[in-house]
Amino acid sequence: MSDRVMSARLRNRTALVTGSTSNIGQAIAEAFAAEGAHVIVSGRNRERGAQVVEGIRASGGRADFLAADLDGSAAASEDLAERARETLGGRLDILVNNAGVYPAPGTIATDEKTFDQVYGVNVKAPFFLTAAVVPAMAQAGGGVIINLGSWIARLGVPLGALYSSTKGAMETLTRAWAAEFGPMGVRVNAVSPGVILPPAPEGAEPHPGEVMMKGTPAGRVGTPDAIAHAAVWLASDEAAFVHGTVVDVDGGRTGVAVIAA
Repeated sequence: MSDRVMSARLRNRTALVTGSTSNIGQAIAEAFAAEGAHVIVSGRNRERGAQVVEGIRASGGRADFLAADLDGSAAASEDLAERARETLGGRLDILVNNAGVYPAPGTIATDEKTFDQVYGVNVKAPFFLTAAVVPAMAQAGGGVIINLGSWIARLGVPLGALYSSTKGAMETLTRAWAAEFGPMGVRVNAVSPGVILPPAPEGAEPHPGEVMMKGTPAGRVGTPDAIAHAAVWLASDEAAFVHGTVVDVDGGRTGVAVIAA
């Protein structure tokens, strides 16, 4: 978080970011903290979680780590919601449903255990976590839910059926929850990332995902910070009139015709 400048768009806000011990979730947690929020970093890996928290605190931000294995059970989601509220002094303003898994066997090769695991982590866990946090948000005067979709929820790729269907579910839930919870003061939106990769070391071989971005307006893959910037905006008062929207942060991959080189 050393390259971030402390600002104040989320000052005095509290946030829980699931799956935030690495990659997109980590970038969102760091960006929220840089904007003044007290952030709960959550995930299964305690060592990585501690490192993220240490980095945020070293840059002047506020963060705590809570270990959680969001397997899809209502109990696991409800337990994390309760521990997060306690750690944050009783109030949770922002929830980012980021945690997810990506086994990508072909449909014919997908067994029932894998199917249930992917839907458990990617859909059931955020479903019950959202259900656990919304009542207190509404009682406190409002809150923000941000879901993570994916560009392959709307643009099919080989071997992506199982994962992309879970992200399609999250994008649909975004619209449904906006209708359900908006009148209660809880805004619900989503970010749909394109091909996102951490910055590669100088001289590294091209990543296979880079081919997916050839011919797009951006012409390259994105970095986790691109998603974090969008999440900060959706969480802030600047997006107060934004409800039920999926913000595509994908370099134009889904919205613009790709011209083969």
